[in-house]
Formats: sequence, structure tokens, C-alpha cells
Amino acid sequence: MYNYKLLLLFLILNFGALAIGSWLMDKGPTTNWYLNLNKAPWSPPGWLFGVAWTTIMLCFSFYMTSLVGYKPVTYIWILFFIQFVLNISWNYFFFNIHMIGVALFILISLTILVGYFLFNFNADMGKKSLLIAPYFIWLLVANSLNIYAYLKN
Repeated sequence: MYNYKLLLLFLILNFGALAIGSWLMDKGPTTNWYLNLNKAPWSPPGWLFGVAWTTIMLCFSFYMTSLVGYKPVTYIWILFFIQFVLNISWNYFFFNIHMIGVALFILISLTILVGYFLFNFNADMGKKSLLIAPYFIWLLVANSLNIYAYLKN
């Protein structure tokens, strides 16, 4: 039987992370600092970020709900909350205090952690591992954008 209460909890936590991240970046994407930043030529349009993060958090919620059934729960929750903190803190360091290098370190750390989820639990999760693939792929794109911003500004 599927654990819908756990799924609801992960949906609340993941979309809560998006809300906290948005709050921490304040008006980041519309500030003069960001608008005048040298951005990568392959930067996606602004609307795509909302679509991507909504898709990612839906998939990640289903992934985490399934993963809790396979591995020791405490270990999974610790990894989840590290991911949670890294995810939301990037917004603050990048958009609020303009520490692009620190934000890049956070993003690389988050990518390694999400990659750990993807590759380490693949044997247990099987095809369900594909649910975390959008998160990992998006982080690779985000890393390239952050690296460009770090090098060009």
C-alpha cells in the first residue's frame, strides 16, 4: 500500500523549500545586480525555472516517499535535510549577498548529494531512480550557469 501521508509530507517540505528559497532570494531575479550580471548565453528563460522546479519537487517527493521504504529512515532523513538546507541556502548566498563563489560551492555540494541519491540507491529503487534524474540534470545546468557567473563577474 502506498504511503500517501508520507507523500503529502514530502510535498509540503519540498514545496516549502521552494517557498523559503524564493523568500530568501527576495527580488533577486528582478534586481539591478542580477539584471546586469553577465549570464551564460544558454541561460533558460525565467518562466522555465518555475516549471522546472515544480516538476523536480513533484518527482523528488515521489522519489523520497519510495526511498524511505528501502533504506534506514534516519539516514534518509539526514540526507534529505542536508539537501533541504543546501537547496534553500543557495538562493540567499547568490541573490541576497552576491557571494557567487560560495553559492557555487553550495550548488556543487547539492549536486554531489543528489547524485549520491541517484546512483547509490539505484539498485534498491530500480526505475524509480528516474524520478530524481530531473533534479540531477537541472543541477548540472545550474552548475554551468553558476560557474559562468562566477568566472565572468
